[in-house]
Amino acid sequence: MAFDERVVNGMRILAAIVDSGSFVRAGEALDMSQSGVSRAIAKLEERLNIRLFDRTTRKVALTDEGRRFYAQVGPLLAGLEEAVASAGEGAVKVRGRLRVNADPISARLLLGSKLGGFLKRHPELDLDLVVRDHLGDMVGDGFDLAIRLGQPQTSSLIARKLMDTRVLTVATPAYLRKHGTPKKPVDLESPDHVCIHFRNPATGRPFDWEFHRGGKVIIVYPRSQMTVNDAGTMESVLLSGYGLAQVIDIAVEPLLRSGALVPVLAAWPDERFPLYALYPSRHHPPAKTQAFLEFVQSLLR
Repeated sequence: MAFDERVVNGMRILAAIVDSGSFVRAGEALDMSQSGVSRAIAKLEERLNIRLFDRTTRKVALTDEGRRFYAQVGPLLAGLEEAVASAGEGAVKVRGRLRVNADPISARLLLGSKLGGFLKRHPELDLDLVVRDHLGDMVGDGFDLAIRLGQPQTSSLIARKLMDTRVLTVATPAYLRKHGTPKKPVDLESPDHVCIHFRNPATGRPFDWEFHRGGKVIIVYPRSQMTVNDAGTMESVLLSGYGLAQVIDIAVEPLLRSGALVPVLAAWPDERFPLYALYPSRHHPPAKTQAFLEFVQSLLR
């Protein structure tokens, strides 16, 4: 027998009659009229081709066929109600498995040291954090949420901008003493300077060297013998004094404070790089997704 909505509804009414002992009290419990309860049971009996109840003026009792049927469907109804309740609870309670996709910089510098505190606040949550330099098929790979640096590509995903980071051009003091400090963006094209390219994971090509000021944008094309795709490697090469690089401020903030790296071309301060949260749908996001979004936003504040 294929179950349709009317059959499931009839089984729910059947359970209410058995629990309450009468059609009247079942109707009161379900906010239905007695005639509505009777019609639903009559339709269920017709669908099953059995008589479910023996009815007299004094009492209602299951028939033998009705008892056998109820013994089979009772546990199924209980399981269905439990599943519905559990699903509803997931919408308001932070629980279950949360699968998050993050780029390496965000994972290491923004999330890493704070995740323990987040999980302590939500003991029924299991976090699966996958760190990779490309988004991939977020829905197909089963992710609930992604935290990604860079402008997202057009897709069906909901994209919420969380912040903009500054793009800086930096080098070590030792490099600048040896090669001189560039005064203009075009100076980077000089053979006197060594520049390190960073590969854009979305395109596979190195990022352009852009400089922004008051709505004006200049792109320069420095020659380079090195292209990297990992922020940690970029940092190591920079600290060795090898060359100049363009980086985002959150990636090098401690090194700037300590003086290990020095910003140059500060007269061009307006280039920004965004941080986004991506998720599949704006409708009824689970509590676990909302909680992680609020956690990330609290870190940015």
